[in-house]
Amino acid sequence: MDQVFAEHFAADWIESWNAHDLNRILSHYTDDFEMSSPVIIQVAGEPSGTLKGKAAVAAYWGKALELIPDLKFELQSVLVGVGSITLYYKGARGRFAAEVFHFGPEQKVVKAFAHYAI
Repeated sequence: MDQVFAEHFAADWIESWNAHDLNRILSHYTDDFEMSSPVIIQVAGEPSGTLKGKAAVAAYWGKALELIPDLKFELQSVLVGVGSITLYYKGARGRFAAEVFHFGPEQKVVKAFAHYAI
């Protein structure tokens, strides 16, 4: 994982969300990726807070985009780890969020974990 890849990923990921382009958002992930978020519990009704696979996550994100039609993310910082990136951004309703993305060998996200300021 290097800074150039991380910054490119971050820019494209933020632009994808701000365009509300679900297919472009999903292009960053493997078909069988896992997404964990406390918002999954509220929006998708999944008590574990984890969804597996593009179909399940696409349904969740599609619903979230409908619920927040003016959703816009503002990138604050890009943090680079070993095989992972954390994006710190201002998200829905001005709340700060951090998402940790773990990448597989094809440089696609295999697991993601969202964290939100309370």
